[in-house]
This record gives sequence, C-alpha cells and structure tokens, in this order.
Amino acid sequence: MAIAEKRFNAGAVCVTVWRNQRLDKNGNPVTYRTFSFQKRYKDKSGNWKTSSVLRLADLPKALLTIQKAYEYALLKEHINEESVGGE
Repeated sequence: MAIAEKRFNAGAVCVTVWRNQRLDKNGNPVTYRTFSFQKRYKDKSGNWKTSSVLRLADLPKALLTIQKAYEYALLKEHINEESVGGE
C-alpha cells in the first residue's frame, strides 16, 4: 500500500513522494519510494481539475518540485543507510 509521505508544491504544480512496501523474494518487507506529478487548476466552471500537461511557464516550477522531491528521497535513503550502518 502506498502512503503519501511528502508533497512539494510550486504554484499549481505538485510532486508527491509515496512510500511503498512490498515483500522481496525471501518474504522480507522492502520499502521504496515512487513519485507522482500533477498540475491542479480550475476550469471555466470553477471546478478543480488535474492534469499532467504543462505550459512553458510551468516548466521551471516542475523542475523545482522534482528537484526537491529527489533531494528529499535521496537524503531519506542516506539517513536510513547511516542508521543501519551505525547500529
């Protein structure tokens, strides 16, 4: 089951970091992260919509949120590896 762990927003652009678990071939739990990307906006009727299509002005926001999500996940993995190694 995936759990939303962290969200990075820049205007209407959003990246969500999901924490997932599965069992490896030996039956041991393995945690890994996946990422979803979306843009939220209101249509002409005022209803919220979600899209993965970006305009030119959205690209810097997309880059920023993806970079922040990458840094977050990489640092989380590094901290977890240090904790395991330090035990």
